[in-house]
Amino acid sequence: MKTNVDEILKSVPVSKINLTAKDFKSDVDVRWCAGCGSYAILSQSQKVMPDIGIPKEKVTFISGIGCSGRFPYYMDVYGFHAIHGRALAIATGLKISRPDLSVWVATGDGDCMSIGGNHMIHACRRNIDINVLMFNNEVYSLTKGQYSPTSRIGQVTKSSPLGALDDPFNPITLALGSGATFVARGFDRDTKMMNHLFKRAQKHKGVSFVEVYTNCIIYNNKAFDEFTSKDTRKEHTVNLEHGQPLVFGNDHDKGIKLDGFKPTVVSLSNGEYGTSDLLIHDEKDSTLALILARMADNPELPRPMGVFQSVERPSYDEKVEWQINNEIDKKGEGDVETLLRGEEYWQVD
Repeated sequence: MKTNVDEILKSVPVSKINLTAKDFKSDVDVRWCAGCGSYAILSQSQKVMPDIGIPKEKVTFISGIGCSGRFPYYMDVYGFHAIHGRALAIATGLKISRPDLSVWVATGDGDCMSIGGNHMIHACRRNIDINVLMFNNEVYSLTKGQYSPTSRIGQVTKSSPLGALDDPFNPITLALGSGATFVARGFDRDTKMMNHLFKRAQKHKGVSFVEVYTNCIIYNNKAFDEFTSKDTRKEHTVNLEHGQPLVFGNDHDKGIKLDGFKPTVVSLSNGEYGTSDLLIHDEKDSTLALILARMADNPELPRPMGVFQSVERPSYDEKVEWQINNEIDKKGEGDVETLLRGEEYWQVD
């Protein structure tokens, strides 16, 4: 028996569009530790949803295991709490089967970069049209403080009492190298930037990967302080704005200049260099995006924040839909019962 999915979807009630952030708050008590950066991500997600103008029934959040795994319970939309590392695989399947949905993934640095690393790579490679919010606190928090794939060398944790020996993943370079078409970084204390990045992610057609530096007050407190504290962040971060020079510093007196392919810090206060000498950010330049991403590996350079890359490439779900429709045009609608029976079959009465 054939099922007309489109007809079924037409009968599903759809809520009003003129919603508020309150409409996206569930009645489940939020159970993160006081001071956790996840609260800020949740708040901005709830604020962004009304602005993107999509009915609640068309939005879904999928999570894996970890502190970020609780996210779907706190958003009053459809959600799925998956097993460890499999959120991106489930999100991929959902988007292919329901391309009309706005699919979001809430994941952590352990869930996404470790057991879910393979799914992360292939979701980016396929360019599936989903929005991935990766909470990066550089530690396994839910399991009580083991080191994660993004923990820094020497970081003392319950599973690395003498200091972590692994070279950490750089999530931005991993996403770019895997083929993600929208890649960005923000942090929990900058709610305005998070709001902007989440909106940009939703508007982008293709995979959107947003890394969010998230403070874990219990097991890795103040890990990102030099990049997120009001007193130090202007000296240690540089905001990426398309078409604008890379200027930073408390007095906007420093800039980033390219020496070949190598970013270097120059002073703007002594007259030797001006803004015209500086690197101009271009979101469409994939080579530049990788250069900027690698700045995080050099402690002498400021940490870039904002959109590294936003380029266009056909999304996987679009290609799947085209392939199916193309076969239907050539061969007509399929019939599952006929397919299962095959050309020869026995019928027992």
